Amino acid sequence: MPDLIGAVDQGTTSTRFMVFDRAGTVVAHHQLEHEQILPRPGWVEHNPVEIWERTSAVIQTALNSNGLSGADLAALGVTNQRETTVVWDRHTGRPYYNAIVWQDTRTDRIAADLDTSDAGRLIRHRAGLPPATYFSGGKIRWILDHVEGARAAAERGDALFGTIDTWLLWNLTGGVRGGVHVTDVTNASRTMLMDLETLDWDDELLALFDVPRAMLPVIRPSSDPTLYGHTTACGPLGAAVPVAAAVGDQQAAMIGQVCLKAGEAKNTYGTGNFLLMNTGAALVRSDNGLLTTVCYQFGDQQPVYALEGSIAVTGSAVQWLRDQLGIIQGASQSETLASEVEDNGGVYFVPAFSGLFAPHWRSDARGAIVGLTRYATNAHIARATLEAICYQTRDVVDAMFKDSGVPLEVLKVDGGVTANSLCMQIQADVLGVEVSRPMVSETTALGAAYAAGLAVGFWAGPEDLRQNWQERTRWHPQWTDEQRVAGYEGWGRAVGRTLDWIPTN
Repeated sequence: MPDLIGAVDQGTTSTRFMVFDRAGTVVAHHQLEHEQILPRPGWVEHNPVEIWERTSAVIQTALNSNGLSGADLAALGVTNQRETTVVWDRHTGRPYYNAIVWQDTRTDRIAADLDTSDAGRLIRHRAGLPPATYFSGGKIRWILDHVEGARAAAERGDALFGTIDTWLLWNLTGGVRGGVHVTDVTNASRTMLMDLETLDWDDELLALFDVPRAMLPVIRPSSDPTLYGHTTACGPLGAAVPVAAAVGDQQAAMIGQVCLKAGEAKNTYGTGNFLLMNTGAALVRSDNGLLTTVCYQFGDQQPVYALEGSIAVTGSAVQWLRDQLGIIQGASQSETLASEVEDNGGVYFVPAFSGLFAPHWRSDARGAIVGLTRYATNAHIARATLEAICYQTRDVVDAMFKDSGVPLEVLKVDGGVTANSLCMQIQADVLGVEVSRPMVSETTALGAAYAAGLAVGFWAGPEDLRQNWQERTRWHPQWTDEQRVAGYEGWGRAVGRTLDWIPTN
């Protein structure tokens, strides 16, 4: 068996390809950004063809730059931005419309109408999700209702739906020449269309969204010893590499952080923040604004579930400082600028660009910077941006404790924002618990590699993965209890100012 595993990590702002050895060490890596298409306020789109082209490019560059080929890989895993929706023609491979991104809010009327009827209770119980713009079901319906010919093609089975994992798997395994049309349980659990107990598409949920079953992919385990298929020799890997895993990005990070026991939790800081707690075989339904989701399924084993708090805008708020406000030139400068001040100077920034996700679920909210005086500077705004990342996490941690009764002792963290030491120190201060970052901070790709490697016997089992995990940095709380209470009370007042901004009736 070859000594390496490959992982495609297709995220909201970029695509990367990483190659790992048996110790979980990065052997090769390449990453490219793709365009963020913003046609109207609240609308966020990606070009699926560009994403596929970027995926091909990062695979080829990472391999070629390190003297590797597809034949050096024992298996390939795919992880992806979840909920982002693509509908394409199975015969031509052409998308009917741009991918509608998870951040997009154009389906707010669909979600609001469902939430005020018995349908809302059915969706919550069966899918574990609140009716919200975040998830895929409403996005599929919008495309079918607004793109000429899409619904008729879907009913014939000529139009295919997929989240980004499905789109990439189809292209990697041949596309119009026999590409597999599959997804995994974690991505399917983010559509509002899958029954969490049966792990299959649910006819009643499909009827609520008017989505034809014929356009849906087959649902498979996250780590699949029977394989999804093989890459094609004419594709970017240049060889028939076994495709053995697909996992939504946040669930992949759980695997990468080796949070494989009930009660273990991690927080991934990317475009948004995603805090998950493993609940084992127990399907825990939230009373406090969290999501019940599939954490992973390995082969024919029973699925493992999780509670999740999803936050729409965290790392992308730093991007906003760079791209829209122009007060920094790169993400790393946010730490330098924020370090110029000792505190936020009374300034709070609530980046509700796409409404508020967990635990509030308010699509009517919009972003606000409050508490401004003439004393405030760019540095205070930068500091408030980092604090917003941490306070939103605090909202979720509090809700998770109410649902689970399990207090957070240490927060495992990963993702790009963890490179910002000031932000991680603020996170420890806001939560009052220690924060731990592993040696490999990009655990999303590592989790996809682990899932693929487990499927083909590259790693024998979870203990092999635990032996690979090593801590790089730990942050300890420095705030007093009084500072923590006062800061969080100010955050709560700021959040209140963002509500009821967009009419929902």
